Amino acid sequence: MRKRIIAFISAIVVILVAVVGYNLYNNRQTRSNSSTVGRQSSQQVTRSKTTKSNGNGKTLVVYFSRKEGVSGGPLKVGNTKVIADYIQQHTGADEYEIKAAKSYPKGYQATADQAQKEQENNARPKIKGSLPDVSKYDTVFVGAPVWWGEYPMIVRTFLDATDLNGKTVIPFTTHMGSGLGNTQEQLEKQYPKAKVRKGLGVEGTEAKNSKGTVDKWLNKLGY
Repeated sequence: MRKRIIAFISAIVVILVAVVGYNLYNNRQTRSNSSTVGRQSSQQVTRSKTTKSNGNGKTLVVYFSRKEGVSGGPLKVGNTKVIADYIQQHTGADEYEIKAAKSYPKGYQATADQAQKEQENNARPKIKGSLPDVSKYDTVFVGAPVWWGEYPMIVRTFLDATDLNGKTVIPFTTHMGSGLGNTQEQLEKQYPKAKVRKGLGVEGTEAKNSKGTVDKWLNKLGY
């Protein structure tokens, strides 16, 4: 009788150990998977679902865009994002959006005043989240609205933090009459060993109707 009781208790112990071990394993797997998802989302790169072979290698579209604080705004989609999306659709590129760690004002004049102050102070506003691994790409488009004749200083934060030398770099902008501003020259100065190609400037009010213009420009570049 005693042997049967001991055998019964031993069986129960074995079952309990197996159940506890299984639960611990599942918990570890869940934490591991959650951690992986966190690392992926922190990169903030939108991977292209399409791959196009055009001889230009792997392409990334980097852009800073605003829905508020713009002339004629607020907008459902920022003008520069509209152009960035057209480029992505044409080239099959990945996308990375530069987002400010501290939000810009919602009003147009307040945004313009802050942009001017940042430029005068040669500021480098912080970017929210992590930066993309640009080493994976052969071509990088860099887009933004033109603020006071050049890229917003938060784009300069990105340029200072990444090395695009040895790559093909192409500017694009939205604007209120200033075209590309000095963005082309800025890229050439920042990356003397990069191949900086002719950029495209689109008036903000024409952004949503500019797909044909963007496609024509990209065709000329060989995309």
